[in-house]
Amino acid sequence: MFVGRTRHLARHHKPSKLGITKLIKKFNIGDKVVIVPKGNFRNIPHPRYRGRVGVVVEKRGLAYVVEIPVSSSTKRRLIVPQMHLEKA
Repeated sequence: MFVGRTRHLARHHKPSKLGITKLIKKFNIGDKVVIVPKGNFRNIPHPRYRGRVGVVVEKRGLAYVVEIPVSSSTKRRLIVPQMHLEKA
């Protein structure tokens, strides 16, 4: 029986200091990107999407909308800041 323990989901690391090159990234619409959560606790994507490859659909401010295939017929759109994205 699952009681709802979240001990294994906790992030017990210090936020890393991100350099300026990691904070300023540019992606074009249609680029394939990998979601890699960095040590920043603000605006971090959910850990279930770590390592997922998606396609950039649009840009919203400093973040990008990434479309990720969940199953063979459905896709999910996430708003991810550029610091948590890398080119695939």
